[in-house]
Order: sequence, then structure tokens, then C-alpha cells
Amino acid sequence: MVQYRRPESILVLIYTLRHEILLLKRIHPFSYWQSVTGSMQKNETKEMAAPRELKEETGLTDDGVLIDCGLSRSFEIDPRWQHRYHSKDRVNIEHEFHYLLKDRCEVKLNAKEHSQFKWLSIDQAIQKTWSWTNKEALERLAARL
Repeated sequence: MVQYRRPESILVLIYTLRHEILLLKRIHPFSYWQSVTGSMQKNETKEMAAPRELKEETGLTDDGVLIDCGLSRSFEIDPRWQHRYHSKDRVNIEHEFHYLLKDRCEVKLNAKEHSQFKWLSIDQAIQKTWSWTNKEALERLAARL
């Protein structure tokens, strides 16, 4: 039996008190820059998924403060990823979290998912990130800071 992804995910913006943003360079299915993202598992809440993805993709656990922004956005599943979802699932719901750090810290990338990381200004991160939802979240954060 094929295990399809759940059409619900999280996005975690990692930033410092100096407003530096951490971006990761994704390696599959093509190379692009993003914040921490990931699909929620079958019986997982967003509050469980965010720290799990944060740890899996960066190694970060209790270095900063994880904040549920209470925001979510819906988007059509990209055709390049549709095969990972049940055919009836056409829209994904993404929940936004922030992870505030005092300062930059050691990041341990998951080499199966990411090849590099960069600390950037918010403006640079907005320009570099690929996903419109990631850009929108960064723009909202920039307006708040």
C-alpha cells in the first residue's frame, strides 16, 4: 500500500535578535533556498511537527524559543510533488512558526535534505527564498521587526 503524504505542513522561520535569518539550501528534487519546512505525519499535531522538523533539519532543540504564530496559508500542491499525495489532495495547509535565537549558533544539517546554510539579513532572505509562502512569512516578520 502506498503511503501518501498528509497535505498539511509546517514552516519555521529561524532568526536572531539581530534579525539575521537562517536559510537552508534544499537538494531534492532541485536546488533552492528555504526556511525549515516539512510535512506533518499522520497523527501529528503542528505543535509536535515544528520541533521535530527543526531538530531533523538543523539539529536545533532548546537553543531558542519556538513560537506558534497562529497563522496558516493554503496553496496548491506543486505538480512536481503531486505524486507524493493522494490524487484527491490538491491543496496543502502550511502552519507558520518562528524560532528566535539570541545569536547565531551551530547548525547540523541533514545531508539527505540540505547541502548548505546561510545567515542573511531579512531583505536578502526574502530575495533568496524560492517559495512564495516563505517570502510572505519573511515579509510579515520584517514588518513586525
